[in-house]
Amino acid sequence: MKAVVCGVMATWPVGGVAWDYLQYVLGLEELGFEVTYLEDAGLAGYEPVERCYTEDLAGGVAFLQSTLADNAAGIAGSGRWHVRGPDGQTWGMDPSALIETVAGADVFLNVSGMCLLREEYLESRCKVLIDTDPGWNHFVVFPRHDAGMLWPGTSGFRAHDRFFTYAARTGRPGCQLPDLGLQWEALLPPVVTSRWTARPAGRRWTTVLTWDNYAGVVEHCGRRYGSKGPELARIEDLPALTGLELELAVGGVDPPVERWQSRGWSVVDGPSASRTADSYRGYVSGSRGECSVAKQIYTATGSGWFSSRSVCYLAAGRPAVLQDTGWSEGLPNGRGLLSFDDAEGATRALRTVERDYERHAVAAREMAEEHFAASVVLGRLLDRVGA
Repeated sequence: MKAVVCGVMATWPVGGVAWDYLQYVLGLEELGFEVTYLEDAGLAGYEPVERCYTEDLAGGVAFLQSTLADNAAGIAGSGRWHVRGPDGQTWGMDPSALIETVAGADVFLNVSGMCLLREEYLESRCKVLIDTDPGWNHFVVFPRHDAGMLWPGTSGFRAHDRFFTYAARTGRPGCQLPDLGLQWEALLPPVVTSRWTARPAGRRWTTVLTWDNYAGVVEHCGRRYGSKGPELARIEDLPALTGLELELAVGGVDPPVERWQSRGWSVVDGPSASRTADSYRGYVSGSRGECSVAKQIYTATGSGWFSSRSVCYLAAGRPAVLQDTGWSEGLPNGRGLLSFDDAEGATRALRTVERDYERHAVAAREMAEEHFAASVVLGRLLDRVGA
């Protein structure tokens, strides 16, 4: 069995992003697949040291090679990876070999939908789109495709054969995400639990975020949707309310660090915490737990979205106290994983965990193994698509 996994590890060379795609690569390998990694987003790459963008992906490719060598030695050793930059330069396996691999794959997973659907990729018989950023995709990216705003010579998102989304409530009453005339299937973010082992818990509840992802707001049908800023403002007084140590590892443009610090938050540099896949895993595993809001676009649309970051905390045996996007409709809520809607609810949830921390830590790991383990999540996906 052969699979192609598409991602953006070289375009966004930071540890947290790397894990978003490694979970699929490693999970499919555990299920017996020969996996090839493909990156062809047509985008300039992020340069995390200089914090700028560049058309030259050479630095990102070096990050990818290092990440694969450390975490997916089979792919690194066999050279089963390919990156194509926005200027057409390629790295990794020969383009002709890639085309043959894509055509022969049992499944082509376009994780996050970032891979351009070039004509040669359409030869795959099972092209699966995995929407990991609902709202942004539904209100911005997909309408652009339908309007014909595409990279020359490529097809839009409708050219996939199957459609999965992290927005588990798509199509349910109260969910404001349009189905766009497609049959969407819910998918939980997978985590390879064997790569996340328990270690002594830290003192601080943490989370990792990028500030102002959308550079403003997203507007759709007269409504305005933001990123994490509006939601984080609602729980800014949490350190004072709980008396607990809380920390934000933040990247992005001009985050209000001094304001958060004045309210008792510890603030560290997100790109440094997420410099490599290993440093990101160390930061997550060394936390006491995760306490995080979601992007406003996820909560206001009633999407049911769940975080690929939070499943890493759970797999590391770290309890997660998370803003509810509607995910509590489909997942156990109260042991290891607890929801909140506002600062009062977050305070109550954090105190609940602290009263019996060890029990919640064990439950967090059990939650990851039962609901988010890559073998479970990807096994179901493969059954549905017949791969």
